[in-house]
Amino acid sequence: MVAASHACAILSVDLDAVAANYALLDEKSPGAICAAVVKADAYGLGLAPVARRLAHEGCRHFFVAQLAEAITLRESLESAVPDSAIYVLNGPDQGTEADFENYGAIPILNSLRQIDLWSSHARKRAVAQPAVLHMDTGMSRLGLTSGDVDDLAADPELLCGLDIRLAMSHLASAEQRGNPFNQQQRRLFDNLRAQLPAAPASLANSSGIFLVPAFHYDMVRPGASIFGISPMSDESNPM
Repeated sequence: MVAASHACAILSVDLDAVAANYALLDEKSPGAICAAVVKADAYGLGLAPVARRLAHEGCRHFFVAQLAEAITLRESLESAVPDSAIYVLNGPDQGTEADFENYGAIPILNSLRQIDLWSSHARKRAVAQPAVLHMDTGMSRLGLTSGDVDDLAADPELLCGLDIRLAMSHLASAEQRGNPFNQQQRRLFDNLRAQLPAAPASLANSSGIFLVPAFHYDMVRPGASIFGISPMSDESNPM
């Protein structure tokens, strides 16, 4: 590690500000669990210290992008909050199933292939495995298509062995409060969820928290706003 005296730049992270932002987001979403998205090393600010501070503030649900991040996070939080839930946005790859289970990482399943992989692991272990179903309602980045959901509804055995902890999607334009696409996504999300086993729901990202409460569902998933980035375009930054 390079000594601070030899660095050409030093980044100081105000963990009190991180805590205050999380508290505001939690306050803005009463009745919903306020999770924290800490992917990419907590947006470059340091996964371990940021997550530990958020845990100190009461956060128990964390989202990362990759399994390696989940392992690092589990090791950072284990002594303080062993009951924390860690979700992996990119889901499982072939050969990672044992690590997901051993580290208590919950895979977010984005395709029928990932569902088959995780369901096969559950059946081999003869133990129900926790999972999240992610549906693409317009972000066009990750998630099950409407056709995939139709397949799951037609053949419920495809979800055999899975303990569905959450059904989620991601808003594409929530930073624009009046964008009609927000309501279109919410309606599609509800329609897709209705075809699947009942489970808690999550749709709101940072910006979605500042829309009407109907977007909050059971869990909100702020990320960038925890670190001070404005959740709404053309409005003053409340963070």
